[in-house]
Amino acid sequence: MSLFISDAMAETAPAAGATAGIAQFIPLIIIFVIFYFLLIRPQMKRAKEHKNLVAGITKGDEVVTNGGILGKVVAVEDGFFSLEIDSGTVVKMQSSSVSQVMPKGTYKAASN
Repeated sequence: MSLFISDAMAETAPAAGATAGIAQFIPLIIIFVIFYFLLIRPQMKRAKEHKNLVAGITKGDEVVTNGGILGKVVAVEDGFFSLEIDSGTVVKMQSSSVSQVMPKGTYKAASN
């Protein structure tokens, strides 16, 4: 075009360039899969087990709360339950505060 400026010619992109872009995401995908199987999936399984445990609490069950209180369930309401921790001492707690259900007879043996 001009006597002093040379024309710039664009080169065509190499054919393998498209696969190089996808190859950059493969380590990211592998890390996500590892996180899913090592962190996310086990946490979801524990949450589901705890939800089933809380849903299965009935009157007369002996439970341990997250705070370490051992007691016997005397009443179950929507989202709450009443826990007898000593004869005549009943506390109302949220259902989600249960950490485990103990075998029958544990509460009586512990209070002696």
